[in-house]
Amino acid sequence: MTDIPGLWQNFIGGNFVGGGAGRLDVLDPATGEKLAEQALADATDVDRAVSAAKALSERRAWSGLRPVERGRIVRRMGDYLLDRIDEIAPILTREAGKPLWEAKLEIEGAARYFEYYGNQAETMEGRSIPLGDGYFDFTTHIPFGVSAQIIPWNYPMEMTARSVSAALAVGCSVVVKTPELDPLTNRFFADAAIACDLPSGALNIICGLGKDAGAALAAHPEVNQIVFTGSVPTGTAIATAAAQNVLPCVLELGGKSAAIVHDDADLDAFLSDVRWGIYFNAGQVCSAMSRVIAQETIHDKLVDGIVAMAETLQVGNGMDFPDFGSNMGAMISENQCQRACSMVSEAEREGARTATGGRRLNRPGYFLEPTVLTDVTPQMAIARDEVFGPVLSVLKFSTEDEAINIANATPYGLVGGVFTADIDRAMRAADRLRAGQVFVNEWYAGGVETPFGGFGQSGYGREKGREALLNYVQTKNVAIKLR
Repeated sequence: MTDIPGLWQNFIGGNFVGGGAGRLDVLDPATGEKLAEQALADATDVDRAVSAAKALSERRAWSGLRPVERGRIVRRMGDYLLDRIDEIAPILTREAGKPLWEAKLEIEGAARYFEYYGNQAETMEGRSIPLGDGYFDFTTHIPFGVSAQIIPWNYPMEMTARSVSAALAVGCSVVVKTPELDPLTNRFFADAAIACDLPSGALNIICGLGKDAGAALAAHPEVNQIVFTGSVPTGTAIATAAAQNVLPCVLELGGKSAAIVHDDADLDAFLSDVRWGIYFNAGQVCSAMSRVIAQETIHDKLVDGIVAMAETLQVGNGMDFPDFGSNMGAMISENQCQRACSMVSEAEREGARTATGGRRLNRPGYFLEPTVLTDVTPQMAIARDEVFGPVLSVLKFSTEDEAINIANATPYGLVGGVFTADIDRAMRAADRLRAGQVFVNEWYAGGVETPFGGFGQSGYGREKGREALLNYVQTKNVAIKLR
């Protein structure tokens, strides 16, 4: 078992420091036992971190570098993570509950963001605008300054990397508020910053309670831009606080995403997608395939296949799963596990049938069986509300219009999918699905390069891809009258 230090600190202005709010116990989801302590930041610590970021921004010690030089440092930070993947992954597994091989995938994903945005740093070019003889007009991209980033617990490293790398690439300085449930591995971003010669103050990392440190960061008058991934109520509160200071936000607030499966789809390939779509990271994924809308002619066959696949998954301590395979780890906390179980029980009371799973494992830790619910109707809460766990709801449809209407019958609109051999049908669905990203014949198609974000209560703004760089800059226009 990996030895883990007993106390983990915050990182402000290039230094590791304690926290004014004391210490927080970090638990191992696989056992429920204490793993380590994390120094807990208060509002004063938030102010110190923002001040450090602002001071660097005003000195232009980071934004004033030639972009290629910024890009090289950003890329090296990703390389640093890859070089230490065997050290980081066991800690991530033990604080987040995921299988060891999933933890390694997350670290590789985090490094990929630094590679991608590091390579983009010198491509942020303005343009000239013709105004006729006697004028020269052009635009430039100006970094906002201090970017406040409030990170979710489901992918503590990858979600941090997603926004930090893009912000740093264009010249912003950053204050990260880590998740309270699994804050430890964010320490390695601080180590990378030091090792790769990132200027002090360019990256500040604090852990604090959302109601204290998170609220103070979102409302801080010297923050210039906010990125948040999490729940709708918290996102609403952050947007409200940001509005008081007229700050732009990027909000990614979850989803209730649906895969429409027609009777001409490749069902064997789709079953593999279900494994990734709802049971990867124990279903704790904002873009999870939480609903399958199956054409009635294949519904029973599809359910049988999904149930058989789900029942092959071995559920247990993530440290026991070093290699890719049919396995799943713990949910992140007692509250999350209890909430998912309660939603399954409520669905059963409303008339849904549990085809497999639905119960906690009789062992320490926060383990829920891979679950499949059938006889689900669009009116049920389980078909509308986000579970954020390994729970799949299967619904039926008879016509194409009905399938689209069911898929769109939630307040969310993050991702959606359609599985069919008919390209015309696929294109009609892609056009009509109310979602920021639509997958055709492969769930999670795309990657770091493809923009990601939602419609409706899934939030606004886009992460990933080149489009995300625009979150962190303002366009300045310079108009010159020539003599």
